[in-house]
Amino acid sequence: MDPRTLLDTWLDTATHLRSSSRIEYQREVDRWLTWCAMQRPPVDPYRCGIEDFAAWTGTLLTRQLDGRPFDGPDALAHVAEHHPAAALTHDRRITALTQYYEAAKDRGAIRLTPDLTMLRSGVDRDASPPRRLTPMERAVLLTCIGMWGPDRARYYRRDRLIAYLLLEGLRPAEVSRVDMRHLYDLGTGVWEVRAPDYEYEAVGKKHVLEPLTVAALVEYLPHRIRPADDVHNLITVQGGRPLDSGYPNMIIRQMAATHTLLAQRTPPVTADTVAHTGFWDTPPPS
Repeated sequence: MDPRTLLDTWLDTATHLRSSSRIEYQREVDRWLTWCAMQRPPVDPYRCGIEDFAAWTGTLLTRQLDGRPFDGPDALAHVAEHHPAAALTHDRRITALTQYYEAAKDRGAIRLTPDLTMLRSGVDRDASPPRRLTPMERAVLLTCIGMWGPDRARYYRRDRLIAYLLLEGLRPAEVSRVDMRHLYDLGTGVWEVRAPDYEYEAVGKKHVLEPLTVAALVEYLPHRIRPADDVHNLITVQGGRPLDSGYPNMIIRQMAATHTLLAQRTPPVTADTVAHTGFWDTPPPS
């Protein structure tokens, strides 16, 4: 199906979208498709890479970049720090593209959806205080986490563990600093972890991990990237480095963008939102 025909068909049949979301998605995806057509040679929207998405989004952030090149996470961090409103608009743009490519996959136009996580700004919260997910929203989020597999991201096991640790109540910065030395296997299928303080000491709250988190942890550990010397973080990235504290929010925003209910939520679903929501409405019985 032609990319523009797909856009029109998707939005015409997406009765679950708010009218404001439909207008925003139409505008942003149309901008993207127009940019693709204007390149020489033209970019095929169904066979493009993340470098193409980055090149397009960079043209929309020229003023906010303050003369910096749009060349990676540092540039996005600059926008997030100095122009947070523009960063939130940018993230909504990434959500619009994610929803469009979800529709393209559902209609057989593409086999895999592009992973746009690293194009998110990393703004760790909306301007308003975090608002907990409703039970329905939490159920949808759990579905999104469970469906986040190898067709979504290379390090999907890491991403799922991050999401579940947030649901345990750890804040985004705590998730990035969880220390392997303060992760305890009690030998009965039960695991405990201490939320770290800023000196990486085990003085924080003890968390008895929920079964979903334990399952994600056990699946992740054999595939954990070998840490660099003196790195004890549970979550590691390429090169064995610790996880950046902004990444939990980026991956949660991208997971949420795969489902319409969460993609158009106001305020948006952030890592802080998930950490404030938790697995339970009330503490589980002891």
